[in-house]
Amino acid sequence: MTSTRKVVQSAAMIAIFTLISKFLGFLREVLIASTYGSGYETDTYFVAMTATVIIMTTIGSSLNTTLIPIFTEIEEKSGKEAKLKFLNNVLNMVFFITIILALLGFFLSPLVIKVLAKGFTGEQFTLAVKLNRIGLPIIVFLGFTYVFSGYLHSSEIFGPPAIMGLPYNLVYIIFLLFFAEEGNIQGLMLTSVIAASTQFLIQVPAIKHQGYRYSCDIDLKDPYLKKTLILILPVMLGSAVQQINTIIDKTLASSLVEGSISALTYASRISDIIISVFVMAITTVIFPMLSRAFSQEDNMQIKKIMGQGINIILIVTIPATIGIFILAKPMVRIFFQRGAFDKVATYMTSQALIFYSVGLVGSSLRLMLNRVYYSFQDTKTPMLNGVLAVGLNIVLNLILIKPMGHSGLALATSISATFTTLLLFIDLKKKLGRIGLKRYLSCFIKTLIASIIMGIVVYFMYFGLVSLLPNKWIVDLLILLLSVVVGVFLYVIVCSALRIREMRILLRALIKKMR
Repeated sequence: MTSTRKVVQSAAMIAIFTLISKFLGFLREVLIASTYGSGYETDTYFVAMTATVIIMTTIGSSLNTTLIPIFTEIEEKSGKEAKLKFLNNVLNMVFFITIILALLGFFLSPLVIKVLAKGFTGEQFTLAVKLNRIGLPIIVFLGFTYVFSGYLHSSEIFGPPAIMGLPYNLVYIIFLLFFAEEGNIQGLMLTSVIAASTQFLIQVPAIKHQGYRYSCDIDLKDPYLKKTLILILPVMLGSAVQQINTIIDKTLASSLVEGSISALTYASRISDIIISVFVMAITTVIFPMLSRAFSQEDNMQIKKIMGQGINIILIVTIPATIGIFILAKPMVRIFFQRGAFDKVATYMTSQALIFYSVGLVGSSLRLMLNRVYYSFQDTKTPMLNGVLAVGLNIVLNLILIKPMGHSGLALATSISATFTTLLLFIDLKKKLGRIGLKRYLSCFIKTLIASIIMGIVVYFMYFGLVSLLPNKWIVDLLILLLSVVVGVFLYVIVCSALRIREMRILLRALIKKMR
């Protein structure tokens, strides 16, 4: 199997399971809302969950990102046995650290709840502390989950990490359907602990199949432990910087008309679906392949793998951007406009979504390029680039907020992401020499042409049918879905006619699977 076909097939598998997990997650939220409502209990539960996972999520995702190139380097230089030994060492260290964090969390729980929920007093405060303490084992389980998925990804095994969202959500759904009782929010937190444990347990068979056998040995002098610590700090700082960026945007939006924060939040979530489902799937597959090529000091292979990833991202994000430009308002109206979410909220959210989509290509490519730098074990450059992005975003926020309101904040984020992505390209060219920019530009132009043709057809089809058929929600939804399906088919046909290589490989892989 060619590397391009492997990327396409593995990314498609991850994207499918991610979509299923997203759907199950949505069903989970609906069931929580229908069982416990939206008030005292659920507010307390969500705050307690945030207090439980907020630190470990940042540390864990940074650890996962850092471990993949290190695991790959160890395997290339010292073999699989050394890699398994390092896995055992890291696992014991993570277990030790997470136990300490859980114990600290138990004693500091009242303080953490006071910081996260200043308005909680009396019984609600006591309940939040109790729920937080019940959920503390999640910290340990998350640590195991990120270490196992890092090892499997470094071995280019993507199945178990991709499906771990399924048992996680199914545990919730089974509890909520058969065992949940209104007023028993403690049962929901206990279910959260059990659900979190399934995320690492489902990866255990694959880890054992790799030959891993647990032992209590800890080698504090292992040079790779020190290397992990050095590399993980910039990644964590970069993640923290992005959180600061979000906080600044919401703080500025709070000075605008009512509903601005909600509009930005909903629009950001819609835009993030494309990144979390499709782009993350691509970068998840590409990252370990890049790390292996770097360990082998094969620059030609690095450029080839990177080129495949970038072109596939362009194939996904450019038509998505055009589609959002055309269908932003109908999408928001169909999926959100009901109850308190009125026409004004629909307009504000759709405007924010349009301006966020301007930076969709840039944001997606930056995610990809960050993985390229991480595969080089260069975590400092993405961190500095992230700091620059936040600084530029703040300046643009202050310039655009007055004439454009909340839409200006969305546009500032898009411009910042696109500009800093270009800087990453320039710096990468200095590191690797010629990286095939002409090939990327050719793919960009061809994909843009196909997307514009698709966009024109979708525009006339959707708005033409809407004007002719009854003005009902179900009719509007069916027209939207039909327009999207026709647009996708047309886009694939035009891309194939324009001889976009990655699209043709994707089609061949799909046809082979169908046969």
